[in-house]
Amino acid sequence: MAESPAHKFGQVIGGLLESVVQPALEQFCDKQGLYLDHQKRNRPARRRRKVSWEDPYGNFHDLNFVIERNGNDREIGQPVAFIEVAGRRYTKHSRNKAQEIQGAILPLAEKYKWNNPFLGAVLAGVFTTGSLEQLRSLGFQVLYFPYETLIAAFASEGIDIRFDEATPDEEFRRCADQIMGATDDVMQRIKEHLIQANSTQIDQFFTALDARLGRLIRRVLIIPLYGRVNEFVSVAEALEFLEIHPIYEGSGEFRKYEILVEFTNWFSR
Repeated sequence: MAESPAHKFGQVIGGLLESVVQPALEQFCDKQGLYLDHQKRNRPARRRRKVSWEDPYGNFHDLNFVIERNGNDREIGQPVAFIEVAGRRYTKHSRNKAQEIQGAILPLAEKYKWNNPFLGAVLAGVFTTGSLEQLRSLGFQVLYFPYETLIAAFASEGIDIRFDEATPDEEFRRCADQIMGATDDVMQRIKEHLIQANSTQIDQFFTALDARLGRLIRRVLIIPLYGRVNEFVSVAEALEFLEIHPIYEGSGEFRKYEILVEFTNWFSR
């Protein structure tokens, strides 16, 4: 089946989004000692050109970005973030794409749930509020570039991408070719315009990413608790009890474990 010009245009916008977020993701991973995998990286550890991960049911899903802990060019690490990128022009296409993202990432999140992975969706164009909220309700952090900001970014360099469903295929094709033929300097200015117009949303996305991945477990303490509960009405009585109470492991009936998890940046109980 021939690729529709509208679909090709969506792929061009998706490629632009990847080039917008990739440098920031690389900077974040370098700072945190993490490994960022993406299709443009030549990685011997991968058997495939694409960044593919297998879900619990034996299905492989191709993703835009995967962040790994303890990964490198020759060794696959533990996945701690799955991030998909997509650009869509029409509402009907955006709903389908949101469902595709869920279908690809949620099974992987289930398989690697003990890694508590970050789930990210970087979207641009026309996505309904319902589609965005559905992703958020399922645990996705959504970075959304509204269609108007895309129009303004390209218009700043004289490229008109204001289309609707009545736009002829030839117009889509011409615009996609114009974008693909633009110089690096032109595309860099378009990206800078897009980043500036969406700086708040970008900051929120990376703040959420840092909150999830910017901490590590330092140690886990497991404390077995034995004996009966002793209650006192005053501090003096409690101190008196502590002075005479015998301390040895396993004294009395086992009651519970108390587990303390110490992270690199906070302490949880």
